[in-house]
Amino acid sequence: MKTSKTIAAVALSMLAVAGVVHAEGYEPVQPLKAATSRTEVASEAAAAARDGNVYGDVIEAPPVSRPSSRDRASVRAEAVATAHAPNQNLDRRAFANSEVPPQFRTARP
Repeated sequence: MKTSKTIAAVALSMLAVAGVVHAEGYEPVQPLKAATSRTEVASEAAAAARDGNVYGDVIEAPPVSRPSSRDRASVRAEAVATAHAPNQNLDRRAFANSEVPPQFRTARP
């Protein structure tokens, strides 16, 4: 019994040592070494701002709305009629076997 416990203790200590060996060390923050001066960076920033967004694919063309063939009054009348329809919020899943009863099958305006 003692030898098995000793062997287990030795194996666990070897695993612990192996874990410590593979642990990463802490590297402090490295000092910044600037390759360009502030004036060069400022001039590059100004040039990039003048060029605009070169990676954008939809910036060049603003969104355009298509003209409608219907007038405002007819669209409003249709919206009011639909809002007042008795079967406006009708959902076929609310009925048995997802079948809408005949009394609710009136055509929408």
